[in-house]
Amino acid sequence: MKTTTAFLTIGALVSLVAIQTASAQTATQTVTFQVSAINQIAVTGTPSLVINAAVAGSAPTSVTSAANSWAVTTNQSTAMITASIPTAMPAGLTLSANLTAPAGATSLGLTALGVTAVNVVTGITKLNAAGLGLTYELDATAAAGVVASATRVVTYTITGGV
Repeated sequence: MKTTTAFLTIGALVSLVAIQTASAQTATQTVTFQVSAINQIAVTGTPSLVINAAVAGSAPTSVTSAANSWAVTTNQSTAMITASIPTAMPAGLTLSANLTAPAGATSLGLTALGVTAVNVVTGITKLNAAGLGLTYELDATAAAGVVASATRVVTYTITGGV
Protein backbone atom coordinates (compact mmCIF):
# COMPACT_ATOMS: atom_id res chain seq x y z
CA MET A 1 0.00 0.00 0.00
CA LYS A 2 2.86 2.34 0.77
CA THR A 3 4.40 1.66 -2.60
CA THR A 4 1.12 2.38 -4.34
CA THR A 5 0.69 5.64 -2.45
CA ALA A 6 4.25 6.68 -3.29
CA PHE A 7 3.70 5.99 -6.98
CA LEU A 8 0.43 7.92 -6.94
CA THR A 9 2.10 10.86 -5.19
CA ILE A 10 5.02 10.86 -7.66
CA GLY A 11 2.55 10.57 -10.55
CA ALA A 12 0.56 13.54 -9.26
CA LEU A 13 3.73 15.64 -8.89
CA VAL A 14 4.86 14.77 -12.42
CA SER A 15 1.42 15.72 -13.75
CA LEU A 16 1.53 19.01 -11.83
CA VAL A 17 4.99 19.87 -13.22
CA ALA A 18 3.78 18.96 -16.71
CA ILE A 19 0.75 21.23 -16.32
CA GLN A 20 2.89 24.14 -15.08
CA THR A 21 5.42 23.63 -17.89
CA ALA A 22 2.65 23.52 -20.48
CA SER A 23 1.16 26.83 -19.26
CA ALA A 24 4.48 28.74 -19.66
CA GLN A 25 4.24 29.86 -23.28
CA THR A 26 5.81 32.81 -25.14
CA ALA A 27 5.24 34.59 -28.42
CA THR A 28 7.37 37.07 -30.35
CA GLN A 29 6.51 39.76 -32.85
CA THR A 30 8.66 41.98 -35.03
CA VAL A 31 7.72 45.65 -34.81
CA THR A 32 8.66 47.91 -37.71
CA PHE A 33 9.05 51.62 -37.00
CA GLN A 34 10.06 54.81 -38.80
CA VAL A 35 10.07 58.55 -38.27
CA SER A 36 9.61 60.46 -41.51
CA ALA A 37 10.93 63.93 -42.26
CA ILE A 38 8.81 66.53 -40.47
CA ASN A 39 8.89 70.18 -41.54
CA GLN A 40 5.95 72.25 -40.31
CA ILE A 41 5.46 76.00 -40.10
CA ALA A 42 2.46 78.04 -38.96
CA VAL A 43 1.77 81.77 -38.66
CA THR A 44 -0.76 83.66 -36.56
CA GLY A 45 -2.01 87.22 -36.52
CA THR A 46 -3.98 89.57 -38.76
CA PRO A 47 -1.54 92.20 -39.97
CA SER A 48 -2.93 95.40 -41.42
CA LEU A 49 -0.58 98.12 -42.62
CA VAL A 50 -1.79 101.64 -43.45
CA ILE A 51 0.60 104.48 -44.27
CA ASN A 52 -1.11 107.76 -43.54
CA ALA A 53 1.58 110.17 -42.36
CA ALA A 54 4.87 111.76 -43.32
CA VAL A 55 7.22 114.38 -42.01
CA ALA A 56 7.36 117.33 -44.40
CA GLY A 57 10.32 116.88 -46.71
CA SER A 58 10.62 113.12 -45.96
CA ALA A 59 9.21 109.95 -47.45
CA PRO A 60 5.91 108.67 -46.07
CA THR A 61 6.33 107.18 -42.59
CA SER A 62 6.85 103.41 -42.62
CA VAL A 63 4.43 101.31 -40.59
CA THR A 64 4.89 97.95 -38.87
CA SER A 65 2.70 95.16 -37.55
CA ALA A 66 4.37 93.22 -34.75
CA ALA A 67 1.34 91.47 -33.21
CA ASN A 68 2.04 88.31 -35.19
CA SER A 69 3.90 85.11 -34.43
CA TRP A 70 5.13 81.94 -36.04
CA ALA A 71 5.91 78.38 -34.98
CA VAL A 72 8.11 75.66 -36.41
CA THR A 73 8.72 71.94 -35.98
CA THR A 74 11.46 70.10 -37.83
CA ASN A 75 13.36 66.92 -37.19
CA GLN A 76 15.92 67.64 -39.88
CA SER A 77 19.26 69.40 -39.86
CA THR A 78 19.86 72.61 -41.78
CA ALA A 79 16.22 73.50 -42.38
CA MET A 80 15.40 77.00 -43.59
CA ILE A 81 12.40 79.26 -44.10
CA THR A 82 11.76 81.19 -47.30
CA ALA A 83 9.03 83.76 -48.00
CA SER A 84 7.38 85.10 -51.14
CA ILE A 85 4.28 86.87 -52.40
CA PRO A 86 2.35 85.81 -55.53
CA THR A 87 2.37 89.20 -57.29
CA ALA A 88 4.69 92.17 -57.13
CA MET A 89 3.90 95.11 -54.90
CA PRO A 90 2.69 98.31 -56.58
CA ALA A 91 5.44 100.67 -57.70
CA GLY A 92 6.88 102.64 -54.79
CA LEU A 93 5.72 100.14 -52.10
CA THR A 94 7.86 97.55 -50.31
CA LEU A 95 6.46 94.86 -48.03
CA SER A 96 9.05 93.27 -45.73
CA ALA A 97 8.98 90.57 -43.07
CA ASN A 98 11.20 89.78 -40.11
CA LEU A 99 10.95 86.39 -38.40
CA THR A 100 12.66 86.00 -35.03
CA ALA A 101 14.95 82.99 -35.26
CA PRO A 102 14.51 80.02 -32.93
CA ALA A 103 17.46 78.96 -30.76
CA GLY A 104 20.51 78.06 -32.84
CA ALA A 105 19.13 79.49 -36.09
CA THR A 106 19.76 82.79 -37.88
CA SER A 107 17.20 85.41 -38.91
CA LEU A 108 18.05 87.46 -41.98
CA GLY A 109 16.26 90.42 -40.39
CA LEU A 110 13.79 92.65 -42.17
CA THR A 111 13.67 91.23 -45.70
CA ALA A 112 11.81 92.68 -48.69
CA LEU A 113 9.29 90.23 -50.15
CA GLY A 114 8.76 89.60 -53.83
CA VAL A 115 7.58 86.94 -56.24
CA THR A 116 10.90 85.12 -55.92
CA ALA A 117 11.28 83.32 -52.60
CA VAL A 118 13.92 84.79 -50.29
CA ASN A 119 15.55 83.27 -47.23
CA VAL A 120 14.23 84.70 -43.98
CA VAL A 121 15.56 82.16 -41.42
CA THR A 122 18.41 79.69 -41.92
CA GLY A 123 20.24 77.10 -39.85
CA ILE A 124 17.20 75.61 -38.13
CA THR A 125 18.12 72.25 -36.62
CA LYS A 126 15.85 69.59 -35.11
CA LEU A 127 13.54 71.59 -32.88
CA ASN A 128 10.05 72.72 -32.14
CA ALA A 129 9.41 76.31 -31.15
CA ALA A 130 6.27 78.43 -30.88
CA GLY A 131 5.42 82.05 -30.18
CA LEU A 132 8.33 83.38 -32.25
CA GLY A 133 8.07 87.03 -33.30
CA LEU A 134 6.90 87.95 -36.79
CA THR A 135 6.95 91.59 -37.89
CA TYR A 136 5.78 93.10 -41.17
CA GLU A 137 6.81 96.53 -42.43
CA LEU A 138 5.35 98.59 -45.26
CA ASP A 139 7.48 101.32 -46.83
CA ALA A 140 6.35 103.80 -49.48
CA THR A 141 7.92 106.48 -51.60
CA ALA A 142 6.03 109.66 -52.48
CA ALA A 143 6.00 108.38 -56.08
CA ALA A 144 3.74 105.51 -54.97
CA GLY A 145 0.90 108.01 -54.81
CA VAL A 146 -2.40 106.94 -53.29
CA VAL A 147 -2.81 103.16 -53.29
CA ALA A 148 -6.24 101.61 -52.66
CA SER A 149 -6.50 98.87 -50.05
CA ALA A 150 -5.09 95.61 -51.39
CA THR A 151 -3.74 92.33 -50.02
CA ARG A 152 -0.83 90.00 -50.60
CA VAL A 153 -0.67 86.42 -49.35
CA VAL A 154 2.75 85.75 -47.90
CA THR A 155 3.83 82.15 -48.43
CA TYR A 156 6.34 80.76 -45.96
CA THR A 157 8.05 77.54 -46.93
CA ILE A 158 10.19 75.33 -44.73
CA THR A 159 12.66 73.01 -46.40
CA GLY A 160 14.83 70.56 -44.57
CA GLY A 161 18.23 69.07 -45.11
CA VAL A 162 19.02 65.65 -43.76
